[in-house]
Amino acid sequence: QLQLVESGGGLVQPGGSLRLSCAASGFTLNYYGIGWFRQAPGKEREGVSCISSSGGSTNYADSVKGRFTISRDNAKNTVYLQMNSLKPEDTAVYYCAARSLYGLGLETYEYDYWGQGTQVTVSS
Repeated sequence: QLQLVESGGGLVQPGGSLRLSCAASGFTLNYYGIGWFRQAPGKEREGVSCISSSGGSTNYADSVKGRFTISRDNAKNTVYLQMNSLKPEDTAVYYCAARSLYGLGLETYEYDYWGQGTQVTVSS
C-alpha cells in the first residue's frame, strides 16, 4: 500500500523554525517528484514547494521564497521542508504529495498520492 506520512509539525513562535518530514512506505520516492502543500481554515489548498525526483530542481511559491527550503534524501526515502522565519500566515495543515509525471508545478491535480497532513501553528 502506497503511503506518505508527514511529521514535524507543531506550535512555534513568529520568527521560529520547523522542519517537516515526508516519509514514504510501500513505494520508493526516488522516481517521484514531491510537493509540499498547505491548507489554512477556510482556504483552498495551495502549493508551497516541490522538488524533482533527482533533487536537482526545485520550485517555491512566492510567499515562501527565501524562507523555506525543500530537500530530499532518497537513501532514507524522505523529503524535508525546512521552514525558517515563520509568520502567523504560515499557519496551516501541511501535506506532502507525490507526482509520477516530470514537472515542477504546484497544482494539486498534478499529484497522485497524498499524505494525511501535519499541523503547523505560528503564534505567540
